[in-house]
Amino acid sequence: MVNMIKCIIFDCDGTLVDSEYLCNFGLQIMLKDYGIESSATEMMEKYRGGELATILQDIESEHQIKLKDNFVTSYRKLVDELFEKELRPCEGVDKALKEVMLPKCVASSGPLEKIKKALSITELSEYFNENIYSSYEVGSWKPDPGIFLHAAKEMGFQPNECAVVEDSPVGISAAKAAGMRPILYDPNNIHSTISSLYTIKHMRELSDAIT
Repeated sequence: MVNMIKCIIFDCDGTLVDSEYLCNFGLQIMLKDYGIESSATEMMEKYRGGELATILQDIESEHQIKLKDNFVTSYRKLVDELFEKELRPCEGVDKALKEVMLPKCVASSGPLEKIKKALSITELSEYFNENIYSSYEVGSWKPDPGIFLHAAKEMGFQPNECAVVEDSPVGISAAKAAGMRPILYDPNNIHSTISSLYTIKHMRELSDAIT
């Protein structure tokens, strides 16, 4: 028996807003100062959905470097500038959010201010009001289910009443661990090896995935 979905939890980067490339392009620019020529596309494929601190630790280890103390601050500033110029909502998101009448929230690994800014720039804030939750608030990063469990509790629903829309393997793992319905948003078919999932290629398919 399939549980009735009463609440939808959305990831932000790469799910609601087309920001994954911009975030990794910011890394590409910053890392050039350290002689690292990794492309944004390569890093996006490798680090999609990951915690920034873990990503930077991996980069330091792989390239045997030590990033400057102000690296994160400078990186966040650069990403803010890229967002202001180029950030767009993912295709079909606005229409899908209008059509799906269930309670909605955002649960993201990014800092709260970054999430709010991304939603504001793309004019998606109205769909979520204050129902925005960050891993930095609860100290839990995907694939740990903590951020999703926190979001469900705050929204007033049991985990099995929630669906999670995610674009990354770590996010899907977190949704499964939380006992929620995982919906993989994979417009470019880059996660074809992840099986036994509700998968959508376009946001217009979302309503069918939650019924």
